[in-house]
Amino acid sequence: MSMNKKYLTQEQKNKLKKRATAASLTLAVSLCLLKTFGALYTGSLAVLSSMIDSLTDICASLITVIAVRFSSQEESYAFRYGYGKAESISALVQAAFIAGSGIFVMYDGISRLIYPRPIEQTTVGILIMILALVSTLGLIAYQRHVTKLTESKAISADSAHYMVDVMTNLSIIISLVIVSVFGISWFDSLTAIGISAYLLFNAYKIAADSVRTLMDAELSPEIRKDIKKIVMESPFAKGIHDLRTHDLGGKYMFEFHLELDGDLPLAAAHDMTDMVEDNLLEAYPNAVIIIHQDPVGIKEERLDNKLKKNQKKKALG
Repeated sequence: MSMNKKYLTQEQKNKLKKRATAASLTLAVSLCLLKTFGALYTGSLAVLSSMIDSLTDICASLITVIAVRFSSQEESYAFRYGYGKAESISALVQAAFIAGSGIFVMYDGISRLIYPRPIEQTTVGILIMILALVSTLGLIAYQRHVTKLTESKAISADSAHYMVDVMTNLSIIISLVIVSVFGISWFDSLTAIGISAYLLFNAYKIAADSVRTLMDAELSPEIRKDIKKIVMESPFAKGIHDLRTHDLGGKYMFEFHLELDGDLPLAAAHDMTDMVEDNLLEAYPNAVIIIHQDPVGIKEERLDNKLKKNQKKKALG
């Protein structure tokens, strides 16, 4: 029976996330040991760079395990929005690990270009990297399945990290084949430098996404448009303004002003607002929704108008 994220409870999502982090950590340790043997046996810098990346995978996966367990806690008096953003902090730390390993590998690659070293037993290295490639692809498929169901930032970042491993493993296999067939030893160092550049680029992307979440950046225009559409489908809704959205870490938060008939009794306005909230929760389960009722046509200073003015000022310099 296929799972649908709309019908999963928070407890079920947390279990899926914990299984994914356990699988990630297990694979990271196994591949690190395998690649350590491969690097020592072949003397390949490309294999060594992949081993270092697997070492950072262990640290990153450990951080992910801690972050997922922490973020799965229920809301408390001190943290009334929950602990979901712990996953974004985890992703930010992962980005630092990826960047660090990229800088180290690039330095060693440049050093090897200047002072070349021979590479031996390339066949063993190729077999090890193929095994690593197949294992990593299996983990990524599972992580993406879990991310689709849970929208976990930490697991998404971990999956992105392992996607880098797929690229590096493929490039290392190609590098070792070229070294084995043509005897071009410097190509191994060149591959390692290319891998490190990709690691640094990937670290930037993960960090940028994490910072956006931690800084409460707005959700995508598509989600904002969908929220307005759902609200205005209610026949009593006269308008919506000052919509604010952000990611709390695994669940969304929506805040907006709902325009209603000004002659409605308070109890009726309350019931209508509850209907709008229920419609939104059907589309976005577990969302935190804050709705302020406004009489339609009321004159007031609105956030939407303020933002438009700010945009005009920036455009004018």
